[in-house]
Amino acid sequence: MDWANIFIHDTTWTFAAEIVVRVTVMFTMVILFLRFTGKRGVRQLSIFELTIILSLGSIAGDPMFTKDLPLIQALLIMTVVIGLYRACTWLMMKWQRFENLLEGKPIYIVEDGMLVLEDIEQGKMSHDEFFAELRQRSVEHLGQVRTGLLETDGSLSVLLFTDEEVRYGLPLFPKQYKAVTEVEPDQCYACMHCGHVEYITEPQQLCSRCDNKCRGWTKAMAVKVVQ
Repeated sequence: MDWANIFIHDTTWTFAAEIVVRVTVMFTMVILFLRFTGKRGVRQLSIFELTIILSLGSIAGDPMFTKDLPLIQALLIMTVVIGLYRACTWLMMKWQRFENLLEGKPIYIVEDGMLVLEDIEQGKMSHDEFFAELRQRSVEHLGQVRTGLLETDGSLSVLLFTDEEVRYGLPLFPKQYKAVTEVEPDQCYACMHCGHVEYITEPQQLCSRCDNKCRGWTKAMAVKVVQ
């Protein structure tokens, strides 16, 4: 095996120095753009902004090591992309419909301690993803959650009930989130599909809220939020 050919091939010291210059220039341009947008992390990026960032990555990548691509072309493309970004940002400030088209709308995942069926069924956010987000906020069950809103940048905004308002709700931790095989009297049960809570007479009973989409019942919890 020719290791020299694998690692060096026809690379000259001149082209190696050129690569250093190319990478430095393109890297600086990307950093300047990220600073220009005022974002601190990917989690704060909307779909529109993430598309711009990915486009810049593609624009910046090839000129870093492709000898036949002059930097002026990449800089020109970057300038146009940044200009388009600014124009779209201005249009979004002027017209709400345009902003909704590019970035989407916030989505209600939970209202009054129950999952919003329309958005769950459309696959906007899976049970596991949402449960994980809430568990990281020390939320044990949906009965503690007044509102759960999925923002356009992918972050989750949560409003909790006060201790006096906490109700029975669907448990979020794996050990508690298990379908029951026997029903106990005077015990509240939560639908594992929508979070609706009621008294049931048998484990196979259909949920009065989501009907045949019910995936089973689990014991509902009513503990207060632990700060």
